Amino acid sequence: MSGTIHSIYIANNRGDEQTEVNTARLTEAVGLEGDRHAGTGVVTLIELEKILEFNDDTGLDITVGQSRRNIITQGIELNDLVGKQFWIGDILLEGFELCEPCATLGKRLATDKVNAANVVKAFAHKAGIRAFVRGTGEIAPGTAIAES
Repeated sequence: MSGTIHSIYIANNRGDEQTEVNTARLTEAVGLEGDRHAGTGVVTLIELEKILEFNDDTGLDITVGQSRRNIITQGIELNDLVGKQFWIGDILLEGFELCEPCATLGKRLATDKVNAANVVKAFAHKAGIRAFVRGTGEIAPGTAIAES
């Protein structure tokens, strides 16, 4: 099983808009440098395909950055990586749980047509995973992702 990084996003502080970056550094026990969750050793990932499916299912047109996840992937089933180690380039990660949508994400994406509860329902079990960063290195769009 393999895929690639589609894009990378960080937010400097809680509540800030996500900003796309061309390259980023993953650091063991830190996570994604420059992101609001740096220091936790954790990074979030979501499949581009699931964001597009969400848009189709809800009629909304959210951008990948609005998913509030750090790494947007393509061509790999992330849910299958929970409980497993995998590689992003030459950096080892370990998927440890689904990154289920929260009420805050529901409120951020809700519109007159789709309320917060339906946003959360549409993203349930499709909003990506959380992974521990077990190595250090640079990543960029196009970087390969493969199961260990």
